[in-house]
Amino acid sequence: MTATTTAAPVDTPRSEGLKWWHEVLIGGAFYLVYSQIRNLFGAGPESRTIAFGHARDVIEIERTLHLWIEPHIQRWYLGLPGHGFIKVWNVYYGTAHFVITVGVLVAAYRLAPHRYRFIRTTLAGTTALALIGFASFTLMPPRLLGVDSPYGACRGLGPDCHGYGIVDTIDRWGGLWKFGEGGMAAVSNQYAAMPSLHIGWSMWCALSMIIVIGRGRRRYWWFLYPATTFFCIIVTGNHYWLDAFFGLVALAGGTLTALGFEKLRTRRLARQAGRSDEGAATETAPATA
Repeated sequence: MTATTTAAPVDTPRSEGLKWWHEVLIGGAFYLVYSQIRNLFGAGPESRTIAFGHARDVIEIERTLHLWIEPHIQRWYLGLPGHGFIKVWNVYYGTAHFVITVGVLVAAYRLAPHRYRFIRTTLAGTTALALIGFASFTLMPPRLLGVDSPYGACRGLGPDCHGYGIVDTIDRWGGLWKFGEGGMAAVSNQYAAMPSLHIGWSMWCALSMIIVIGRGRRRYWWFLYPATTFFCIIVTGNHYWLDAFFGLVALAGGTLTALGFEKLRTRRLARQAGRSDEGAATETAPATA
């Protein structure tokens, strides 16, 4: 006799009812709405006073905790030879946030389609919760505390008028673009800092890839990505560490949201399966005289 084996079915996007163009449309529409809402509340220079007031509140909290560390870390790093090649971090800040996030979504879609909906919904939930933070707590980032510009805390008073000692590294050393002038100033909310989506999304990337990879210790190397991003947002003066903390809080909320949607989806599929079983039983029941 010849033994035969049947290979276990392999999960694919199609087997999970996923369509790539459908996901692209959802992602594009969601990001468009996100961008519009993000730049709707407290985005203009008229919000400068409110944003600076909130910044002082954040700094006071960090000082109370003896963790007002941002100026010290940036000063140490910029004191390294070549200013620590800070322009590299400026470019990283403006690119990795989007490129790696999209790459992780594609990897989840192709390699773990059975987990994709949960992963995608977690990202959407995290981003939606962050929008609430942007709208309700307009916050001036550290890099603008000493800037004499329409968006800076020292408008008309000269550089570093308040003595916080934090440098706007993108303005001084450059990157791919500057957020405070030209077209980027028109489409970028200077005060959308709390919570930090750079941290929320980067930790989402790490956890998602750990789920996608599924096994092996090497997958935990992905935690280097949010750690690197945290270092970046501090040395470039783009965020306070409290922004990063609440970025993780937003991620936790997004995860709970995704779990809730998954439970609803599981119940819906169970009800549909139950109705299908009832219909099949009715069709196969013997006719009575």
